Amino acid sequence: MRPIRVAVVGAGPAGIYAADILTKEHDGAKVDVFDRLPAPYGLVRYGVAPDHPRIKEIIKALRRVLSRDEIRFIGNVDFGTDLKLEDLRQFYDAVIFATGAIYDRDLNIPGIELEGSYGAADFVSWYDGHPDYPRDWPLTAESVAVIGAGNVALDVARVLAKPADEQLTTEIADNVYQGLKANRATDVHVFARRGPAQIKFSPMELRELSHSPSIDVLVDEEGFQIDDAGQAAIQKTKSVKLVVDTLLKYAEAEPTGAPHRIHIHMCQAPVEVLGEDGKVVAIRTEKTELDGTGNAVGTGEFVDTPVQAVYRAVGYRSSALPEVPFDDTDHVIPNAGGRVLDLDGNHIPGTYCTGWVKRGPVGLIGHTKSDAQETITNLLADLDTTPEPVQTEADAILRHLTDRGVDHTSWEEWVTLDAHEAALGEAAGRERIKVVPREDMIRHSRG
Repeated sequence: MRPIRVAVVGAGPAGIYAADILTKEHDGAKVDVFDRLPAPYGLVRYGVAPDHPRIKEIIKALRRVLSRDEIRFIGNVDFGTDLKLEDLRQFYDAVIFATGAIYDRDLNIPGIELEGSYGAADFVSWYDGHPDYPRDWPLTAESVAVIGAGNVALDVARVLAKPADEQLTTEIADNVYQGLKANRATDVHVFARRGPAQIKFSPMELRELSHSPSIDVLVDEEGFQIDDAGQAAIQKTKSVKLVVDTLLKYAEAEPTGAPHRIHIHMCQAPVEVLGEDGKVVAIRTEKTELDGTGNAVGTGEFVDTPVQAVYRAVGYRSSALPEVPFDDTDHVIPNAGGRVLDLDGNHIPGTYCTGWVKRGPVGLIGHTKSDAQETITNLLADLDTTPEPVQTEADAILRHLTDRGVDHTSWEEWVTLDAHEAALGEAAGRERIKVVPREDMIRHSRG
């Protein structure tokens, strides 16, 4: 196989795994991994709650990959603004899009546009110190609704309920700490439209809700329904059984009188956000019942829960990229095994995708690796018919960016910023303190 140069757009796990697999399976491959941020790691850095250090262990593995000589990180480069697809084709044999899914899916119910109604993904980006999001977040609500039955919903509920001082052991930025310190929330209500055997919490995330002495977890027993499909899932899947057992323990436990409470309501489907003077005042849910197949049907009985803020955690979605086909219904790049397809269903030569922008925002790290493997296998199989780039010299792309006035950053500069954040944390008795503003990230990355 001939030597090749490949561009990966997106420096999260999907893009990094693709670079890793490609360089291991093709001795002559060199990969440049681009990201629009000055820092790598994508949602592992900017989408995981800061009090999840075990999950962030994955960064150590990603760092080892990006440290390899065959792979180069180029940060602070926005695809579509700083670089176009036609630019990349001049310098690379192939382009792999691994831009992930960072935006909230819509929830089309009346009142969702009211003041005090937010997307969970935006809130996650705020508390994770994403440089492109506001530094402040309105946290005046005493009672909050979180709509969703997945781990993001649990993360949002836990961060809202846990006192700021308990989160100082994490890497949260100073502006996030100050914001959480002013948080007035005492009651966080999590709504799931189905029962305990269908809920998508992971056992570990669910158990972690009670790790704070300042939080009582209260499960509404009225929604604790298990139908035939749920019973079969409990018997078949260990994780489902663990989730149901944990929910049952919460339901049976006596409240401790903790100052903050997370209420879990199952078999309640959101139907409307109620407002006065343009602001959220309550959420209306319809009680549901399971039909035996694991699906929920409405009962016609409604419940209004007074809240002053609503967070929708109903899933992430990808966004379209300039010059790249996009499916606006499924929010993915149309593809066949990672080969990007045009409107006629034909493969666009040298163009590939992997990760959530390929399959949608489902699955864990293991799925991301298998995704990348499939894409790389097809990329290598296509090499005989893939056009070669016009410019093959490694630094030609860097000169191109410099000539266009793009202030791109390097892996070495990220290592410097990484050390700076760690030093900030060490001085405060913490593992790390994130630098948030983009200009500060770049300045500290250069010493």
